[in-house]
Amino acid sequence: MARIAVLQMCSGIDPEANLFAIEDAARDAAAAGAQVLFTPEMSILLDRNRERARDWIEGSGPGEATGRLFNHAGEFGIDIALGSQAVRGANGKWANRSMYFSRHGESAVDPVTYDKIHMFDVQLGTGEKWRESAAYEPGTQVVTVEDTPIGRLGLTVCYDLRFPALFGELGDRCCDVIAVPAAFTRPTGAAHWHVMLRARAIEASAFVIAAAQVGQHADGRETYGHSLVVDPWGEVLLDMGGDEPGLAFYDIDHARIAEVRAQVPALANRRNIPGSDA
Repeated sequence: MARIAVLQMCSGIDPEANLFAIEDAARDAAAAGAQVLFTPEMSILLDRNRERARDWIEGSGPGEATGRLFNHAGEFGIDIALGSQAVRGANGKWANRSMYFSRHGESAVDPVTYDKIHMFDVQLGTGEKWRESAAYEPGTQVVTVEDTPIGRLGLTVCYDLRFPALFGELGDRCCDVIAVPAAFTRPTGAAHWHVMLRARAIEASAFVIAAAQVGQHADGRETYGHSLVVDPWGEVLLDMGGDEPGLAFYDIDHARIAEVRAQVPALANRRNIPGSDA
């Protein structure tokens, strides 16, 4: 068994307040015996006003936040899977970057990182419009974190959830756990969040840990919440609801992974489809 902690947040436009919330959660999670803390997408700054966010993102903010999280991991003795933060990326755009800080890390400038591959460019029936690609450069690499306290961890971010090929690759890499930090809208969350997370866990024969943003945020958006832990059979083991931020725990049983893969050996039986890149 390996205990994990899931932080459901209502991050706002004040990075300092958000960092303090993560610090408190890391301290409390470590005291409760958790080995890894998972946080949502855009944990440190959630601000749809890109001009207001620019000074922090393109200044020293992301680097200072990285240093503080690295220090918290070592100080409290807990790994921190930061769902994501916005950082300066390539071609004059930003990157939506997930980071993994080991308590045994040697350098604050060298966590394992993953840049969100799939950009959220949509217009919802409610009138909401999102065009992530206008400011963010998509990532190009599938990333796993080896030898974590919960096994091999695959990294994804939010909208990646809708693209099974990424999860198929993480399944082929025999990930034990896949992180899906998110800031899902309420309409899409209510319709698709639970069913897609369950499907991805089944397809990859892996645990899925989805730390989510929740509630009404300072920038005016509203997010769905319902941070989940789903087992490889697709069973929802933890659901933090859609009302309040909070910290919750679950003990990951690695024997369950082997049990499910023995019952339904889909990863071993998978074949490439002629004419596809799968």
